[in-house]
Amino acid sequence: MKNIIRSIAILAYLSIILMGEMIGLPFFFWLIFTSLHFGNIDQLFAILGLIGIGLNLSKWKNSIPITLISFLFMLAPILSRIAQVPIEKFDYPAFKIPLWIFIITYIVFILLNIFNRKTESKTPV
Repeated sequence: MKNIIRSIAILAYLSIILMGEMIGLPFFFWLIFTSLHFGNIDQLFAILGLIGIGLNLSKWKNSIPITLISFLFMLAPILSRIAQVPIEKFDYPAFKIPLWIFIITYIVFILLNIFNRKTESKTPV
């Protein structure tokens, strides 16, 4: 169940669309292109987002501190974009719906990890 929820959260994260001048760009492509664009402050946030995705693929992916760090790293580039661009530019469903799906499902994933740790520590060996 946890893996399904985490997968939904990551897929929603990767499907966020950033509208440009001509077309929308999936957030995943923005992360890759921006992480390779040297000398740009967004490069740091894009790298943090990619590290956050990578932490979900590591062997520590179910560790509570790692899931919290991953969530914050993945939110960092989105919050950076929202801070740099007028908020009115993000008022479209291809941004809002995947963003809220990501946030809600990842928080549910974190809570499931916390509850599973509590029940594991209470069960006798």
